Amino acid sequence: ITRGGAEVARYLLATYGVFAGMGPALFGFGANVSSEREKGWLMLTQAAPTSGLLYVTSKLLTTLIFAAIALLPIYALAGFVAGVELERGQWVLLFATHLLAVAPFSFIGLTIGFSFGSGGAIAVCNIVFLGLAVLGGLWVPSSIFPGGMQNIAQALPSFHIAEVGLWVVGARDDGAPLTHLLIIAIMTAVFAGMALLAWSRKR
Repeated sequence: ITRGGAEVARYLLATYGVFAGMGPALFGFGANVSSEREKGWLMLTQAAPTSGLLYVTSKLLTTLIFAAIALLPIYALAGFVAGVELERGQWVLLFATHLLAVAPFSFIGLTIGFSFGSGGAIAVCNIVFLGLAVLGGLWVPSSIFPGGMQNIAQALPSFHIAEVGLWVVGARDDGAPLTHLLIIAIMTAVFAGMALLAWSRKR
């Protein structure tokens, strides 16, 4: 594998890992919550706040498990087929970074699940899923986008999580990604507020 090929493989590992974490988070919370809400399975959680917290926590843990399962074949292909070589600590940190993608996208999914019917939620999740992937630079580098699209990318959580992943694999040399982590934390808090608001409207 050439140096250029190795760099491309590292880039794809870092960004496709975010893509793998996004799917279970968006659809697990968005489409599934909407379906469960329409079937009346959430009546108990709406009646008791503690039950609601337990519901979200259990779903979050399930989503983390599915995200981890989705990441394993990507890591295997990168390491054994594409020849990506990372230190053990880098693999662990990259895995944690990709699981971090579950947090903001779960809250986005939860907002969708409480805002749309089951059919609409699936459609919206698909649009959001593909939009965040493409515009966030997960498939092709956002640096090749026109200026306006680059500005859009920098306003998306997918972009910032991918930038952290790229730093972990050594594809970014601009120091520790503290700015990206701070932005992710702020976005996650905003999305959590949106989810709470959407939930309260359905109580």
